[in-house]
Amino acid sequence: MALFGTDGVRGLANGTLTAELALNLAQATAVVLGQGRIADARRTVGKRLTAVVARDPRISGHFLSAAVEAGLASSGVDVLDAGTLPTPATAFLISDIDADFGVMISASHNPAPDNGIKIFARGGVKLPDEVEQRIEETMLAGTKLQPTGGDVGRVMRFSDAEDRYVLHLLGSLPHRLDGIHVVLDCANGAASGASPEVFTSAGAKVTVIGANPDGLNINDGVGSTHLDKLAAEVVRVGADVGIAHDGDADRCLAVDADGNIVDGDQIMAVLAVAMKSRGKLVDDTLVTTVMSNLGLHIAMREQGITVRKTGVGDRYVLEDMNRGKYSLGGEQSGHVIMSDFATTGDGLLTGLHLVAEMARQKKTLAQLTSIMTIYPQVMINVKDVDKDAVSDHSAVQDAVKAVEEDLGASGRVLLRKSGTEPLVRVMVEAADAETASAHAEALASVVRQHLAL
Repeated sequence: MALFGTDGVRGLANGTLTAELALNLAQATAVVLGQGRIADARRTVGKRLTAVVARDPRISGHFLSAAVEAGLASSGVDVLDAGTLPTPATAFLISDIDADFGVMISASHNPAPDNGIKIFARGGVKLPDEVEQRIEETMLAGTKLQPTGGDVGRVMRFSDAEDRYVLHLLGSLPHRLDGIHVVLDCANGAASGASPEVFTSAGAKVTVIGANPDGLNINDGVGSTHLDKLAAEVVRVGADVGIAHDGDADRCLAVDADGNIVDGDQIMAVLAVAMKSRGKLVDDTLVTTVMSNLGLHIAMREQGITVRKTGVGDRYVLEDMNRGKYSLGGEQSGHVIMSDFATTGDGLLTGLHLVAEMARQKKTLAQLTSIMTIYPQVMINVKDVDKDAVSDHSAVQDAVKAVEEDLGASGRVLLRKSGTEPLVRVMVEAADAETASAHAEALASVVRQHLAL
């Protein structure tokens, strides 16, 4: 079974994800990411390999980060311990101080018992699949560096880590947030310190919920996966907007003044139009996944913006953005990448720029998002089927074509196989929920009939 998943190594802390695994993984990472630079570092006086390590506030982050730091230091790497910080802050800091690589201990939006290890290469970029594979092979082979004496690494506190990140975010803003009342939901996670600070410094009036992490309450009924509390608080205090992060703050979702949810597609629509108006949207192009709503495609077409589609997952969005040097991309889930300022999704950056656009245009969030109509989307998971046959089975494909012809330009069909289960996801969008549901049920029935195991 592969060690790395779609976003690093993840599992039950002290269950599948042990201190021993974390230490061994760190040692293997030092071997692979240090190749070609270790000898040079030792020959150059005062120059050593460096790595930034940070974590979200879940309780297991303490022993896992200690194990990672021990593994790196025992491999001759100097470690800068940044403490509790968002994942995008870690990526930024790696680039900002020109570290050789970095490690973030977080399980993102997962509950507190889980944890994960995310590794970033030089420049704060995610590792390609082939490098993850080399790290895994090195770890399984037991290959490690074992310097002694003065060649072992040091573990030092990165004392101004959060300040550097906050100043970076403030420096990215095209407009201050004065006059806007924002409710922030920090998911009792990594953004609990930085997000209120940066929004306040940018001029917003700030009300905060979900910013009292105790190691066990991360993502527990709060944050971007639980928006009901944020919506209720926005309405209760009469705020203009609510911003929700997840546990490691690489996501941002929002609610408007009436408590209506604003998803990643709507946020990208607002940002894309704003960036195009300032000449900052490279090639007038937005990169998103196949799961983005049809309404986003229609809205962008009306605004003269091209939408590029990738597979599901922010890593695929980022790969396409890097190939074309595009400046904006993301997912419906709230992973939004603004490549002028970040190498990964950054929930604080996204939220700041969304609210800045409200302040700049002196419009409500509902007014800004009105450029896009969300088409009803129905998803059905069809289990216990031959998922690999879905793309070329004639009866299934004929059924898909018939639905597409019936919907015309007012709808969309997507059949997608699961990466981990014998399951096919049937998604249909249409102008009304009843039509979407009827077509989705019909297609699911065809898949079930012809592809059952």
